[in-house]
Amino acid sequence: MAKKVPLRQCVGCGEMKGKKDMLRVLKTAENEFCLDATGKKNGRGAYICRSRECLLQARKNKGLERSFKTSIPKEVYDALEKEFEDLEAE
Repeated sequence: MAKKVPLRQCVGCGEMKGKKDMLRVLKTAENEFCLDATGKKNGRGAYICRSRECLLQARKNKGLERSFKTSIPKEVYDALEKEFEDLEAE
């Protein structure tokens, strides 16, 4: 029997994709936000496709705000975009 692939919905485009194909945005207990490339850190997570367009879309449609039920400062999005660039550069 084939192993079931865990699917997650992108907060940007709304597409369902495999967990491994996505990046996890993490909200820690200290209310800090970061990218969790491993998908294993503790905290509340929301998933986003590994494309810049989806991050911009999530920013526009407030996808992360809905996931975390809290307002997210502009600096957080800027920091996430920076982390995204670093990941793409690897």
